Formats: sequence, structure tokens, C-alpha cells
Amino acid sequence: MDASLLHALILGLVEGVTEFLPVSSTGHLILAGSLLGFNDERAGVFFVAIQTGAMLAVVWEYRARFFRIDPTLYRNLVVAFIPAAVLGLLFSKLIKSYLFHAVPVALAFITGGVVILLVDRKERTSRIETAKEMSWLDALKVGVAQCFALIPGTSRSGATIIGGMLFGLSRKAATEFSFFLAVPTLCAAGAYDLWKHRELFSANDLGMFGVGLAVSFASAFVVIRWLIRYVATHDFKPFAWYRIAFGAVVLLTAYFGWADWKD
Repeated sequence: MDASLLHALILGLVEGVTEFLPVSSTGHLILAGSLLGFNDERAGVFFVAIQTGAMLAVVWEYRARFFRIDPTLYRNLVVAFIPAAVLGLLFSKLIKSYLFHAVPVALAFITGGVVILLVDRKERTSRIETAKEMSWLDALKVGVAQCFALIPGTSRSGATIIGGMLFGLSRKAATEFSFFLAVPTLCAAGAYDLWKHRELFSANDLGMFGVGLAVSFASAFVVIRWLIRYVATHDFKPFAWYRIAFGAVVLLTAYFGWADWKD
């Protein structure tokens, strides 16, 4: 198999499996890309673009809600989308320059894991049981929480789910709305980044993008169905400990030179 297609397959799988778990898909993509030697500017655009595959998995799974006229859902998604969109446009260049590297990602992994443990250490009283009950103010709060996900390694789903729980959403409501919010967020980010850097690609790259999107879609679809069942009876502590352990491994291998985390 062509190396670019193999990279696309691996990275598509990494994206689909991690996008909706509170473990940071971007962080995993940066680390996987670094190990594969696929870590230049083209790689950064590819990472963002294949997130669209995961977004399409959400649209398909919740197609009954997305394609039914639901003004409240549409309003909440627009409100929640705006904060991260504005900050992303203002600071994306700085973020990619200074934070798209192994050590900052590993530190964000560990920090995020500690935050999840602190938030999820006890049962909380929820005032909102389903995403349908959310007001525009609830959506705005989740949108502000999503801004933390601009830091690679933080996790978009982790920020929105844990943020939603802090603001009174049940674990299920926060998880569902995190899924929904992925659609405008990932679609806009992928389209903007790909258009902005279109000169880096040619028609020969269509196969690479096709493989990445297809694998991302399929693996994300499986994770979405599994995660909704999981949150009904479990907390997020296992993901928190995974983040801390994984981040520590990256820092140790970087410090001792056991792995070549290329910048």
C-alpha cells in the first residue's frame, strides 16, 4: 500500500476512535503523525479535514433530529459554536505554531485527566436530563467550555461534556449535545483550513483524503453508539487515568529520548 494511504488509514482510525471520547483526537493525531513522520503543514490540515468524517457519523446517527425542523436545537448549536469559532480565527496560527508539539500535548493530556477526576469524583444533581431541555444560555456555557479545546490535547468532547456537567447537564445530555456541537465545529474547521491551505494539495491527494474520511466515519460511528450506552451506567474516570498515564509516557519518552517525537 502507498505510504500516504497507509498513513491516512491509521490516522483516520485514530481520529474516529478518539474524536468523541474525552481523550483528545487532535492530541492523538499530532502524536501519531509525529511517530509516522507525517507532521508538516500538510499533516496539520489533513488532521483537521478528516474530522469531517467523524462529524458525518453524528449526522447519520442522529439524522432524525438533524433533518427535522428543530429551531431550538439549531439556535443552541449556533450559540454554542460562536465562542470557539471567534477565538479559533483569532489565535489558530499561534496555537499551531507553539502548541502542536508532543510535550505541550502531553501536558494538556495530564491536566485534562486531573480535571475530569475532580469533576467526576462524585454524583451531581442534574437540572437538565436531555439535550432537548437546554436553553440558549446553557448552550452558550457549553460553547465557552469548548474554547478550552483550542489547546491541543485538551479534547473538544472532554471540554464540552465536563463543562456541560459542571453547568447542570446530566452526563447523557452533555454527551449528546457534545455530539451535536461537533457538526458545525468540525465542518467549519475542516472547510476553513482546507480552503486556506489548498495550494498545499493536488488531485493526487484525493485518495488520501478519501481513505481518511471513510475510516474516520466508520470508526466514529461505532464509538458514538458505544459511548451513549456507556455513559448511562459509567463515569469518565477510566478516560481520565488513561489521559494521565498516556501523557506521562510521552513526557518520559521525550525526556529520555526513547521515542523520536519530531517537531
